[in-house]
Amino acid sequence: MRPEILNPLFAETGSLDGVGPKLRKPLTKLGMERVRDVLFHLPERFVTRRAVPDLDAASVGEQVVVPLTVAEHRAGRSQRGPYRVLAHDAVGNVCALTYFGKAAFGAKKTLPVGARRWVAGRLDQYDQMLQIVHPDHVAESSEAMMGQLTEPVYRLSEGLTQPLMGKLVDQAIGRAPELPEWIQPSVLARDGWPDWREALVAAHRGEDAKARDRLAYDELFANALALMLVRQQNRQRRGQSLQGDGRLRERLQLPFPLTGAQARSIEEIAGDMAQAHPMLRLLQGDVGAGKTVVALEAMLVAVEAGAQAALLAPTELLARQHYETLRRMLAPTGVEIALFTGRDKGRARESILMGLLDGSIPIVVGTHAIFQDKVAYRNLGLVVIDEQHRFGVGQRLMLTQKGRVTPHTLAMTATPIPRTLTLAQYGEMEVSRLDEMPPGRQPIDTRVLPVDRMEDIVGAVERHMATGQQAYWVCPMVRDSDSEAADIAAAEARYAALQHRFGQDVVLVHGQLAPELKDAGMARFASGGAKLLVATTVIEVGVDVPNATLMVIEQAERFGLAQLHQLRGRVGRGSEKSTCLLLRSAELSETGKARLALMRESQDGFHLAEEDLRLRGGGELLGTRQSGEEGFNIASLEQVSRLIQMASDDARLLVENEGGLDGAARGEAARLVLYLLERDWGVQTLRSG
Repeated sequence: MRPEILNPLFAETGSLDGVGPKLRKPLTKLGMERVRDVLFHLPERFVTRRAVPDLDAASVGEQVVVPLTVAEHRAGRSQRGPYRVLAHDAVGNVCALTYFGKAAFGAKKTLPVGARRWVAGRLDQYDQMLQIVHPDHVAESSEAMMGQLTEPVYRLSEGLTQPLMGKLVDQAIGRAPELPEWIQPSVLARDGWPDWREALVAAHRGEDAKARDRLAYDELFANALALMLVRQQNRQRRGQSLQGDGRLRERLQLPFPLTGAQARSIEEIAGDMAQAHPMLRLLQGDVGAGKTVVALEAMLVAVEAGAQAALLAPTELLARQHYETLRRMLAPTGVEIALFTGRDKGRARESILMGLLDGSIPIVVGTHAIFQDKVAYRNLGLVVIDEQHRFGVGQRLMLTQKGRVTPHTLAMTATPIPRTLTLAQYGEMEVSRLDEMPPGRQPIDTRVLPVDRMEDIVGAVERHMATGQQAYWVCPMVRDSDSEAADIAAAEARYAALQHRFGQDVVLVHGQLAPELKDAGMARFASGGAKLLVATTVIEVGVDVPNATLMVIEQAERFGLAQLHQLRGRVGRGSEKSTCLLLRSAELSETGKARLALMRESQDGFHLAEEDLRLRGGGELLGTRQSGEEGFNIASLEQVSRLIQMASDDARLLVENEGGLDGAARGEAARLVLYLLERDWGVQTLRSG
């Protein structure tokens, strides 16, 4: 149960003054559903404004506070058009205060014609006219503005403003209690860190690196502590020793001999499974390195030992892909395998449930449906979790509780993780790495082209399809839904343009399609009924179409290196030579240029992951936030790299030398930080044990 002292922070945002149903929608869009979410919504940056008497004293591009008199309101030609309020300064210079969308309604009230207002924002110029787009503040007196010359800038969504966000943060800070310290006093003194509440206030009020580091450390410490509690409890659980005799594995007819990395990983996994305590192992494999074969060998070890194995996939698309691949590979062994998803109904569903219960189905592949309450196993001995970062620890624990005793767990990820970050993400697991490629796999010809050569690129796709081969076309998002993404090529728009050119040879797949439509689109492409698949990153993993030998990635600079590498790995899966075209925008940052150059030069996912870490610095981990419960919302990638070892050492000291959560000195405080930073699955693990 959550400690009472934290309850005010876990109240819904609707409990904050001024937050009604209308405002909760943009807050929820930003992931702020409770007061604690507002508290940890730290500023992206800070701006320092200069108060000027008139616009002659300011420069274009500068953040200013200036007194203006409202002269005229001009509505846009359409609802999406800009709403402009024309105003002039003390010497007659005209400036347009420009608003888009719903923000225009507020402008009508706060900027009546003839009124003198102090306006804060960035001074820009558009079509020879000075303008301030979406002023950050509008006040009737200078006194109200002078205290806001240095101000935090928060990430917003439509319906929120910087002043409103600031007021909500102030209320959230007001509810933050003083908490006992979970960091050792010597660490606080050595690094000059403030206590927790002081750090929160400082991080919202100014660019305080020590405050930010302290909050990042808290998150990393809580994560490391929870992972260590999971591992500690796992070692104490009763498992079962599974030792296969090889009779099923020797019947496998693999298309190529095992690589050294595969053989080594299989030996490590089999060694773990032979132990009485449950295995917790992570299998990291580059694109095409053969993780599925390793997982199959592990599942057959379980079956040979008289147990069952279950493979959990994050999507139905990926589950079906795994099922078809494993079914073909298992054919010579005679071992039955079943596919089980939330869409299975009636007699088919009951038949699978009965087969799992009586043991006649030794291997099952499925989505989260395989750990629902009604699913029971005769003797679940091994759980394989694919793309494990997409599942929270709570979900993984539910599946591991399906066995008579705790089953062995093999987690797999196709996202290469830099060695410096493996500890942060998978601290509770032993790690095996597939860092060799199977023989005969051809390198993918990777080229970078400017997007203004679109007609040539479409022509190249047409010639490619004329040879009978297939192609992917990947776009960054589904549709243009907000102004800041207006320049992003939407998958639906690109699909419409390519369908106009190629007719029914084009199919569209994205994450917002109904599952049956998505499956139908993928099935058409996989069978060769469609030659070109337009998609978002939903095809990043699990799509295996050997005849697809061309990958086009639009606005490639918007992706992280690891994601580009994953997408490129969808081609090059057959005997034909494959090509990946990275389409770049006209203007590229130095980091963007370096990233695309690396994609041309290297096809080693682990090397690219390390380079991504070096190039991104404080950016998001490998280009995307991990969506499982282990994701970091406060700590930047740079902070993870710098602070994780210290946080892990401190957590280990608490668990091994200070009695863990039951220790007198820091135990109760450590329990607080686990709940506060939502790593309380570490506490739940202790209870479930």
